[in-house]
Amino acid sequence: MTPPAPSESIIASEAWVPQLNFDNSFGRLPASFYTRLAPTPLPAPYLVCASPETAALLGIDIEALADTETARSFAEYFAGNRPLPGSDSLAAVYSGHQFGVWAGQLGDGRAHLLGGVRMPDGIFELQLKGAGETPYSRRADGRAVLRSSIREFLCSEAMAALGIPTTRALCVVGSNYPVRRETMETAAVVTRVAPSFVRFGSFEHWNSLDRDAEVKQLADYVIDNFRPALRDSDKPYEALLTDVAQRTGIMIAHWQAVGFMHGVMNTDNMSILGLTLDYGPFGFMEAFDAAHICNHSDDRGRYAFHQQPRIGHWNLLALTHAMRSLVGPLEEARDIIDKAYVGAFESHFMQLIRAKLGFNTEQPGDEEFFSETFNLLQAQHLDYTSFFRALSHLSGNARDARLDAGLRDQFLDRESGDAWLQQWRERLALEASDDGARQARMLATNPKYILRNWLAEVAIREARGGDFSEVARLLDCLRKPFDEQPHYQSYAALPPDWAAGLEVSCSS
Repeated sequence: MTPPAPSESIIASEAWVPQLNFDNSFGRLPASFYTRLAPTPLPAPYLVCASPETAALLGIDIEALADTETARSFAEYFAGNRPLPGSDSLAAVYSGHQFGVWAGQLGDGRAHLLGGVRMPDGIFELQLKGAGETPYSRRADGRAVLRSSIREFLCSEAMAALGIPTTRALCVVGSNYPVRRETMETAAVVTRVAPSFVRFGSFEHWNSLDRDAEVKQLADYVIDNFRPALRDSDKPYEALLTDVAQRTGIMIAHWQAVGFMHGVMNTDNMSILGLTLDYGPFGFMEAFDAAHICNHSDDRGRYAFHQQPRIGHWNLLALTHAMRSLVGPLEEARDIIDKAYVGAFESHFMQLIRAKLGFNTEQPGDEEFFSETFNLLQAQHLDYTSFFRALSHLSGNARDARLDAGLRDQFLDRESGDAWLQQWRERLALEASDDGARQARMLATNPKYILRNWLAEVAIREARGGDFSEVARLLDCLRKPFDEQPHYQSYAALPPDWAAGLEVSCSS
């Protein structure tokens, strides 16, 4: 498909001129790490939605976007039609394993890194996803579509509000420019924000070429810019590997606890900083099924929900192999992963599940009770989010028929549910906790609102018709997932019948 020629809209109003303090640290690495190039202009871009929280991270006044001319100018910059002053656009090279198979060189095939913005809370890199072809596009068009851009935007912000380590999203800019996927769709650009977009695959790339010097340069870059305290270690590279393993374990523990499924946990989609990265085919657990596969393209179930902890470990071993020139014998490095990752995942997951169940202390028999709980969820096909939210409202002191009804009505087998509730209350009694304080903690732990596929689908369908108000409403709800928000009560509903056929794949 021929790239669009610059349109008159590219010389639109100067109503909004960004004042961002760029510090392009990645661009100071040797030229072999990336290709400098400008985004491909997008005809007549328009603003779909923007995140107030991410805008605040960057010092951007989002209220100014209420002005039509300002919003139009803003869209020009974040479509990639105009260079942000101080930015230095480039596409990074990396490689990776995809679905467990070595894929060779990959890279930013449709992403342009503009550089890092220095703020009091640190440096936040801006990346335009869908801004046109790069040398790493591998015969693809370098574009993203409105559908996938809205999904990534909403989920990035929803995950942040849930307290899960993640990249962020500033905005989605759309255009009527046609893009072919399974059907003809329209183009969009999502602005992603993170301290760094370095991946496991960034290290794998240089290791695959036997370029130990570049592996070391990249490790030094990560340590010096993002983990400077590790420089004081006797073995800074082993310390970096330990740090990555621990943060990855904590991240995946959060995924499992909230019922999030990444869908495509390739090594090139794993952040060296332990952030959830690359929202393609993702999903949140609804009717509980530990073997659920959210990615229609994953026909072998490699990235099924219950496989995510194992795949995190596998990916870390791939990173260990890539860093072998820095971390010594592989057996010793693998011991680092086994201890750091497994320990961090297991301890953090147990902590999160205790909190979801309202337990403040560790008691003998907890692991067995947790297993029984997940077996119950599986057998009864209970909605994961609704179950824990309803549980949060119950009294732990005694059975209350009125309060219990909200949870009991979810069970197909009431007797099994009642037996489990009796066990839960007996376990709570071991702590003698204050019921009101415990309920408040649980309500602040178990979200009422998640980004269900059917909610995203409704917003996408309306956006395709030019109405972006549902995207904005859904974002507003997901910003406060633990609050009751009675005006958004319908967003907590179970999926309607028509949603049963919804699928997401690697094109999503």
